[in-house]
Amino acid sequence: MDRKKILFVAPTLKAGGAERITAFLAQNINTTLFEVKLIVIGFEKDAIYDIQNIETHFLNKSRYLKAIPLLLQMIKKEKPNIVFSSSGHINSTMGLFSLFFSKIKFIIRETNIVSVVNEFPQEKNRLLFFLMQQLYPYLDVIICQSHDMKTDLVQKLAIDSSKITVINNPIINEIQTVKPKNKSGTIRFITVGRMSWIKGHLRILKILSQLKYDFQYTIIGTGLENECQIIQEEVLRLKLEEKVHFIPFTSNILSEMQQHDFFLQGSYVEGFPNALLESCSVGTPVLAFEAPGGTREIIQNGINGYLAKNETEMLSILNNLELIQKIKAEDVIQSVSKKFDKSSILNQYETLFLSA
Repeated sequence: MDRKKILFVAPTLKAGGAERITAFLAQNINTTLFEVKLIVIGFEKDAIYDIQNIETHFLNKSRYLKAIPLLLQMIKKEKPNIVFSSSGHINSTMGLFSLFFSKIKFIIRETNIVSVVNEFPQEKNRLLFFLMQQLYPYLDVIICQSHDMKTDLVQKLAIDSSKITVINNPIINEIQTVKPKNKSGTIRFITVGRMSWIKGHLRILKILSQLKYDFQYTIIGTGLENECQIIQEEVLRLKLEEKVHFIPFTSNILSEMQQHDFFLQGSYVEGFPNALLESCSVGTPVLAFEAPGGTREIIQNGINGYLAKNETEMLSILNNLELIQKIKAEDVIQSVSKKFDKSSILNQYETLFLSA
């Protein structure tokens, strides 16, 4: 049987969920069934993900628009069976390309609950939303990370549901052993994610400022300068500077998570929260807000964390230390280890690609 040829297209190989999943798929897909090539719009010097065994072409472009002609040439030259992408602006372009390559299957992975994200002024992108409305219907397959995401595409973008399949993100890291107990008496919270308004850092800080017990809070991530400044100024305003610590970037995120007692997620919307899933994989339970997206597909109340409907309920949960400290690290790991196993998720992708 001839191998199916797949071109994976990534914006960059910098730190990011879409980039990480694309690199994982390209690196681990069954090469007896598929011939794989990876095209990266950005620069080779920025790559942080393992692509040692993949034929990779860096277009070395700082702006995606400048890369479109090169990308078009490569597709014409390579004549793949499948082109796969996982980034909004590239995904829309794939819808356009599909009009000119009738024999190629264009498969994209959506990363956001688009209509909800566009309700937030800081995230609104009218042009991208318009392009998605016009071009997504021409795609062959759309992979959603959560059922909420699929519902959104069907209801808000009028995409034919038969074109959409749901595949959750995998736990890419190896499942960790149970972490040692915290004996200091100080509760340690952590959040990992882009520092932006939609991620809810401000409401987490507001709630933490009302706690009566001793705690430390670590925020790992960065973002636009003005949004980072707003968050840092809020820390000062709430007089939390002795309790809140910022780490812009670390390659030891899993170790950091494992050293903390609880992962806090304040997001107003999440396509599929990779950092939250990773936290569970190392046995650190999660306290999160109910929000559109994949969070509710991971969190099981009392097993690996708790979901709060609003700030009042979140404060109540955080103040109930006896309740949240009953969660066992072993149960947290077990809750995600099978459901989001990387071999199982990879198999779902391979089955999809074979049937395309």
